[in-house]
Amino acid sequence: MPWMILALMGAGTFIYGLSTHATLLCLLVKPLPVLALLGWLHDAPPSDYRRWISLGLIFSVVGDVLLAWPGDLFIFGLGAFLFAHLAYLKAYFSDCRRPALLPLALALGVGAILLSILISHGLGDLLIPVVVYALVISAMLWRALARLGSDVPKRSAQLAAVGAALFVFSDTLIGINRFVVTFDAAPYLLIITYWLGQWGITASAFHQTTRASKEQVG
Repeated sequence: MPWMILALMGAGTFIYGLSTHATLLCLLVKPLPVLALLGWLHDAPPSDYRRWISLGLIFSVVGDVLLAWPGDLFIFGLGAFLFAHLAYLKAYFSDCRRPALLPLALALGVGAILLSILISHGLGDLLIPVVVYALVISAMLWRALARLGSDVPKRSAQLAAVGAALFVFSDTLIGINRFVVTFDAAPYLLIITYWLGQWGITASAFHQTTRASKEQVG
């Protein structure tokens, strides 16, 4: 409970900072919700899954700071979140390796649609980094969805899938707001869906079994 209180306090303060354009305040408190999730995750059963989720949260904190820092550090923030998604991808692979062709097609479709929209509006020097990022986040979504209906504990699979989908939605909003069209609600929508996504991914570790390091094929 203390970790959730810290997360909510940080989130509320950040939203206030956004509404008042308090850049320094936003920089100071933006990492708090994910840091709180990292502290909360320490209470989850030890497993390879938890370890990789922890690493993903650490990279996410770095990304939060880089994206909130005054000046345009977008490419560096993108890199930090790229490694976060790779860590989540590894976590999902740690307990489920079935091919899951339908989730694969769905994830690739989502990534292709987003990329086509962004590319049509011009990405310039960011074309290759954004394409690589889109491929990685699509792979992360695929593996999160692949756990649904497998031998993975149902609650863990559901939370991770919802969390991954919200994370992808948040990143989609970032891309649209930066490269396609800006809208006033974007900063609020993308950060709320991002935090909810991170919560879902983190919470999924609490419903793992101690055999999380086993390979599951099927």
